[in-house]
Amino acid sequence: MSSPLTGPAADRPPLTPPSGPASSKASEVAHSHARGAEASARRAQNAQIMQASLQVSLKSGNDAQALLFRSAIDAINEHLAPVMGNNAIQNAAASQDNSAEATAGRILDFATGFFDAYAAQRPNDDPEQVARDFVDLIRGGFEKGFGEARDILSGLGVFAGDVESGVMKTHELVHKGLDDFLASKLPPAPETAATVVE
Repeated sequence: MSSPLTGPAADRPPLTPPSGPASSKASEVAHSHARGAEASARRAQNAQIMQASLQVSLKSGNDAQALLFRSAIDAINEHLAPVMGNNAIQNAAASQDNSAEATAGRILDFATGFFDAYAAQRPNDDPEQVARDFVDLIRGGFEKGFGEARDILSGLGVFAGDVESGVMKTHELVHKGLDDFLASKLPPAPETAATVVE
């Protein structure tokens, strides 16, 4: 029986994947390139968002609040994904009230609405610690989304005046709401006896 290969290729041994320290290094380089490609893709996506945002005129502070809301929800979704699965929180309809109060309320309602499901996944853990961990998780996601929205608005040159004050008010209201939510999940602090000075 003759080999289907002829010429110099027929004389070479078959190719086998490398192994040992060199292949490990190659694997590390490949993973490093993949991480770099992911970061590059993220930068390209942000550039596309900036370009699209430049093409769409921000008519009022309400549009900035909608951007803040979408960024916060996306980032919270990303942080919840390992625990709750993809798209744990869905964006609200575009015809919503985008005031600072309404935006903060939606962020808090969506995010804190998943607490029971989160806690159910940790039935043997200390309930106070579960509540603290959940709020930390949500706060981290919100801060990431808030930072991205602020950067986009700053890049558009609109993070000033009413837009800035509305966004910052939303930021303050979300943190206050998370503090209140956590306080509602913790036992009340022991009251100290009031001393009457006569």
